[in-house]
Amino acid sequence: MTDPNGRPSIVFPEGPADAMLAASAANHPARTALRAGARKISYGVLDTMVSRCAVLLRGYVDRPGTVVALTSLLSPDFVVGYYGVLRSGNTAAPINPFLREEQLAHVLGESGAGIALVDAATAARIHAVRDRLPALREIVVLGPRPAGAERIGRTLREVLAETGTVAPGDGPAKSAAGPDDLACLHFTSGTTGAPKTVMLSHRNVTVNAAQVAQAHRLSGGSVVLNHLPTFHPMHMNSAILAGATQLLCAAPDPAASVALANEYGATHYYSLPPRLAALAGSDRLPELRLETVRVIASGGSALPAAAAHRLAEHFGVPVIQGYGLAETSPLTHSDDLSDWLPGTVGRPVADTECRIVDVDTRAVLDTGCAGEVQVRGPQVMLGYAGESVPSSIDDQGWFSTGDVGQIGADGRLTLIDRLKDVFKRDNWLVSPTAVERVVGNHPDVRECVVLDHPDPSCGAVATAFVVLTEQAAADPERALKAVAAEANATMPYYQHLEHLEAVESIPRSPNGKVPRRELRARMAELLRQR
Repeated sequence: MTDPNGRPSIVFPEGPADAMLAASAANHPARTALRAGARKISYGVLDTMVSRCAVLLRGYVDRPGTVVALTSLLSPDFVVGYYGVLRSGNTAAPINPFLREEQLAHVLGESGAGIALVDAATAARIHAVRDRLPALREIVVLGPRPAGAERIGRTLREVLAETGTVAPGDGPAKSAAGPDDLACLHFTSGTTGAPKTVMLSHRNVTVNAAQVAQAHRLSGGSVVLNHLPTFHPMHMNSAILAGATQLLCAAPDPAASVALANEYGATHYYSLPPRLAALAGSDRLPELRLETVRVIASGGSALPAAAAHRLAEHFGVPVIQGYGLAETSPLTHSDDLSDWLPGTVGRPVADTECRIVDVDTRAVLDTGCAGEVQVRGPQVMLGYAGESVPSSIDDQGWFSTGDVGQIGADGRLTLIDRLKDVFKRDNWLVSPTAVERVVGNHPDVRECVVLDHPDPSCGAVATAFVVLTEQAAADPERALKAVAAEANATMPYYQHLEHLEAVESIPRSPNGKVPRRELRARMAELLRQR
């Protein structure tokens, strides 16, 4: 059989998502699954830890399907928590560890989270707003707990130790969930600033794990280095399915990650575009070598083609990019390791279709024409929580991504722009409207517009044109500093405003829209003059 692109179709795993781990543990229990600093965990031990976690979680809830929020730390604890949630028959909801109190209250409240498996810092923030989260029953701390913070909750290692005497037969070997049952919730920001809650099924998760493993050529002999600030389920699930070993490198220094890759014979090197761009431009690059790595993979935002070429030429390996969204589990496109082209995100992964449609008429466009990117495949989400009918998926299964791109004659997708005005800083999605709301609440601000400004170190940063009140306008420099300081104190670092400019008014078109492209150019010129 062939997939929609004429390639041999792959056999997707059956059963609930945690069965991927159970199968790898059964096939090679002694193989190293995870290595993080001094911690080394085999597949057999990991599977046992997950079953203990599942027993623990079942004791906390009175019904299956309870939402369990967990911070996506680059730690083995996240893996144990994620698969433990699924094995217990509940729903995993990974959350960003950089969220502040207000955002945490929103995502935990909207999802109805009953349990939180979170790091100590996030636990403290949740504790501060816990009176606004009536559904939240228990907080379990991932990793170490600071002294004096016992009131917040017990640590995962403590509670796992308590269930350590559970006999293997007493714990669930795998979840009883069906392939179309809800497995995960993912939160994604939109232009309104209110995160949407993406619902992914067990089939979505397992299918995309197989698609990624095939696209990146992962196998049991692969050693995957994750040089990322947080743990992304895409990298985790594909490696678990393949039975590969994962090296977790939380150190931001690229030289440290290269040394770790060489020490343990990494075959795949995953990182973010800002980190890879910094590595490509580093004075230390000439002294670095990758001895065993066969591919460098970048995703989440665009990696400049020049940076990809330089890294490829220096290390002698392909530097590939991919494309996807939370709504697609996430991967839909990937460069081929033997046929890659910087500047594009490659071709669709197995059993996935892609087309370009006119933004206004929705007519399907020819090769080479620019329009909105639509995708269709078994990894497309169930829908958004709270919607009876998915608003962005048509009756034929096509998902509208909100991105503008074009497909070349070779089938590769090139991304051009975003229909919405969101942008990424250090791979974190930033909603200008969300930042505008924070700034607009300041008593010295009458109106504002937030814009992205390119930054070579992190992709882009937030800037703003601000209309001050008459009293604040008497000393604009002081007022703008105060506005930035107070707004930034309430937002995660990647939403921070790096420059504010006072203006008398915000220009608008006859229909009330802000000409963001013109304002970006104006801001860029002002910053160049400084």
